[in-house]
Amino acid sequence: MADAAALLKLAETDVSQEITKEQYIPVLTNPPFVFLDGTFNTRDVGLVPGSPVRSSFFFRSGALARLTDNGKAVLEGKLGVKRIFDLRSPEERASAPDPVLEGIENTWIESTRPDSTPEPGRFVAGEGEEGYREMYLEVIDVYQESWKAILEHIRDRPSDPFLVHCTAGRDRTGVLSGLLLALAGASQETIIFDYLLSRIGTEPVRSMLLEFAVAGSHAKSKEQPGFHNLVNLRASSWNAFVDGVQKEYGGFEKFVMDKLGFSKDDLAKIKANLTSP
Repeated sequence: MADAAALLKLAETDVSQEITKEQYIPVLTNPPFVFLDGTFNTRDVGLVPGSPVRSSFFFRSGALARLTDNGKAVLEGKLGVKRIFDLRSPEERASAPDPVLEGIENTWIESTRPDSTPEPGRFVAGEGEEGYREMYLEVIDVYQESWKAILEHIRDRPSDPFLVHCTAGRDRTGVLSGLLLALAGASQETIIFDYLLSRIGTEPVRSMLLEFAVAGSHAKSKEQPGFHNLVNLRASSWNAFVDGVQKEYGGFEKFVMDKLGFSKDDLAKIKANLTSP
């Protein structure tokens, strides 16, 4: 595993700057990252430095549509994943469907409503913190049924490793990962570290994702005010979101109990299953 301080420094690289192959390949082929041929940004959240989550239980990644046979074999065999949760929209799934994998259950639950367009104008002020706060608060609300299914899996199936993904494995997946890390008792520094690691994890497809962001945000160009903030990952953006969760719901635990309907006993079991073999 790479030195945590060095990893963090690399993860703070502005998205407008290239991370060279010489820099990212040694990182992406070692823990907490997992090389899964045909996708990107894959990691074992339990191996993120400082993570209280047990290893080999909760994995996260980008889209799986282009998994090679080798990638499928690693997912089914070495990682032992038993269930995949897909957080994408119907349109994303239709254009790049997940592969059928032997012995792995695929779960997709349509969100309560479509995500709103992350227009660059919402991200102009500061480093885009208010835009991220609004965007991630929408994510935590829109995908409630998916959060419930994932938490029920953790509560009821602690022997079944699972993987969560969206398209980039960055924002929707990042919100879910931050939620689970918080429930497991991770420090804010560890949660932000995991969040920022997606900057390195997405580097192999950076150009493609930037074009995807231009189209998805209806930006006129990459130079449009606010776009640069929208596509960068920053600790300040995550902190703004956490502050929003605190003000809106009273924190992640209150959100899980009051909005998702889990009891204190459920929450205790989820915490135990996240952290203990």
